[in-house]
Amino acid sequence: MTAQPKSSATRISFPDPETMTPAQKEVYDQIVSGPRKTLVGPLRAALHNPMLADRWQRLGQVLRFETSLPTHLNELAILVTARRWNSELEWAIHLGDADRAGLDPAIGEAIRTCSAPDFKGDEPACEIYEFARQLVATGNVDDDVYAAIVRRWDEVGAVELTAVIGYYSMVAMTLNVHQVPVPEGVSVSLPTEPGVLSAMPAAQG
Repeated sequence: MTAQPKSSATRISFPDPETMTPAQKEVYDQIVSGPRKTLVGPLRAALHNPMLADRWQRLGQVLRFETSLPTHLNELAILVTARRWNSELEWAIHLGDADRAGLDPAIGEAIRTCSAPDFKGDEPACEIYEFARQLVATGNVDDDVYAAIVRRWDEVGAVELTAVIGYYSMVAMTLNVHQVPVPEGVSVSLPTEPGVLSAMPAAQG
């Protein structure tokens, strides 16, 4: 098996569809025929271990497309996660998804600049933001923040939301450590400071 050579922007090679092993090609075909339609991001690296890539894409499909949370709120949690870990590719992909799902662009811009989002009375979005913000900042959330999610989305929502944030933290770390490049034509403007995680303030109302 050969792989596409590393570019100057990445630390890792990516398996080439033309020369993949049968196991890699089977997983690749499953991915491109599913909701993603293409192989992008961390799965390009994970495909070095096809079993890992298979389990990864199955979990990712559930957490990206099949939770009980509204899509725009799922994407809000992902944006908070991407911003915390300064993951440009994760940010670029999910900012577009959030826009298409109907998230107020002003919220995304506030997260991008690590400013306090003004949710303008949108309590569900404010609660999701605060849960995600606290979890990626401290590894836990306050009792009242947890209780708010359970009240609105039941325990299954709290489980799903935690899993989304944990999964996309893994995605961000994979993208960062392997320096998986942003695809051509995708622009990213994410202010970062090398070696420093981003900190986001609590939301406005």
